[in-house]
This record gives sequence, C-alpha cells and structure tokens, in this order.
Amino acid sequence: MKKSIIALLFISTTTLFAQKLEIIPLGVYGGGDESNLSSYLIGVENTNSYLSLDAGTIRSGINKAIENKTFNATNETILKDYIKGYFISHGHLDHLSGLIINSPEDSHKPIYALPFVIDIFKNNYFTNASWSNFGNEGDSPIIARYTYNRVKPVVPFNINDTPLTAEVFELSHVNPQKSSAILVRNNDEYILYFGDTGADRVEKTNHLNTIWEYIAPLIINKNLQTIMIEVSFSNSQPEDKLYGHLTPNLLIEEIGNLSKYTGKQALENLNIVVTHLKPSGKQIEQIKQELTEGNLFNLNYIFPTQGIKIPL
Repeated sequence: MKKSIIALLFISTTTLFAQKLEIIPLGVYGGGDESNLSSYLIGVENTNSYLSLDAGTIRSGINKAIENKTFNATNETILKDYIKGYFISHGHLDHLSGLIINSPEDSHKPIYALPFVIDIFKNNYFTNASWSNFGNEGDSPIIARYTYNRVKPVVPFNINDTPLTAEVFELSHVNPQKSSAILVRNNDEYILYFGDTGADRVEKTNHLNTIWEYIAPLIINKNLQTIMIEVSFSNSQPEDKLYGHLTPNLLIEEIGNLSKYTGKQALENLNIVVTHLKPSGKQIEQIKQELTEGNLFNLNYIFPTQGIKIPL
C-alpha cells in the first residue's frame, strides 16, 4: 500500500512538472480587422490561468476559442477568471483596444508594462475625456479595475495567480518611439513575445541585439524553443515606410544576428510564431512565401489562427 501511494505521488509530481507552456491566440492581425487584433493568452497547460500578451482583441477572440472548442467555458468566465493579467507592449490601439472596451465587464487584475506604457493608459485612455478611469491612478473618479504594475527592464517579476515569471525588454518602434518584448518562464521553459519592433539596422538601435545576446544560452540549452515576433509587411515595402515593423528579409537579417551568439545549428527547428500580419490584399500569402523561400536557418514558421491553440 505504501509503495502504491509513493508511486502515485511520483506520477503526479512528474505530470505536474511535465506541464508545458501553451499559447492561445485571441487576435493575430496588426490592423485591418478590429475583431482580430494582436492578443495571445499564455499559460501552463490545464491550469486555466493566463497572462494576456497584448489585448487588441479580447471578447471576439474568446468567442472564437469557444467555437473551436479550445475552451469549454463561458465568455464571462474566461474574461473574468481565466485571464489573470495583461502585458501591454506599447500604447497603440491594435494592442490594447480590447482591454479598454471590455474594462466595464472585466474583473480586478494587474496591467504589467514598462512605465511609458502605463503613462499612456493614465494620460490618454483611462481618462474621463476618452473613457472612464478604470486604472488605479489619475482622473477622479478612480474605478481601480486595473492595478498598474510598472516593471523594470530585465528585472524578473511574478505574474499574479499563475506559476509564471517574466522579464521585459525595451524595443524601438519608429525610433525614438518605444515598444517592448516579454520573456515568459515556467520552470525551465521560456517563450519570448515581441510587441511591434523595427530591425536594429533600420531603427539605428541595438535593442534586438541586446535580446539576442541575452537569450542565446537559453536557445543553446533548448530552454527557449519558441519566439513570437512580428512580420507586418512583405519585402516589397520600402524600408523608409516600415514605420517600425519587420519584413521577411529583415526578420532573417535579425535571426542571422542571433546566430552569431548561438551558432546556426542551435536555431534549427526553432519555432517562430509570426504575429502582426497586416491583412491587405494578398500580402499575407506573399509574406508566407517569402519566409518559406528565405528560410536559411531551417526555422519552424507557425502562422497562428484566432481561437486555436498554437501547436508547439
């Protein structure tokens, strides 16, 4: 009997530690469809505790996830109970409008962001002139639905009510305008999510290089096997009209910069979840083709679908 109990405990513990990070897209586009804008839930399998990576679309994305049987719960339960907080990469509407529109129906939870993003919420969105103040600072009356958590670059912090920890990095999105990326961790597994970003060469910064150097050991050791990064335009878009975004050529250029720290072999089969596609004409098909044809590092490109769990 004692041996049986020990065996069961061992199996339960092993199963617990084997639980992996999962990603559920609530929105995948970078504009052009207000029902499907940048928003991804990240959490540990079978916990129903998620951090929302940006929040361009929330309710429509939850409905899609329910339709696709990704979730077996009501929209209200997922919004109020499953989503434990939000990471907002920058202040553009396609990355936070869903949070604002759904704020009257949401539950109390934190917003994690670099200070410049919190300032945008406080001074531009959660004001009486544009909405109501659902933050915990600023214009009166203060509804305090959300608690502002100003995080510091590359300083780990806990995601409340989840097993997750995270670190945030600054990005350039039409220099000197800023965006940010977040490295999410569960035990020894990491996933890196980028908000909007331009290439270092185009933006004349070294923000991406700083991240590449930082994450290289995690890639080499297979702790980080998934990067979520934007490709907004096809290669036909002139570099002086990218407005702080990437093309397939620029993504490959940046992966080449990453390979200087990891070596080419370590990047083989690395999952690259392509985010922030702009659904204009045949541009998405063109981006997919250009990424496939220019796949110099044998990357595993994943193009997410709203409401369907990403296969990692």
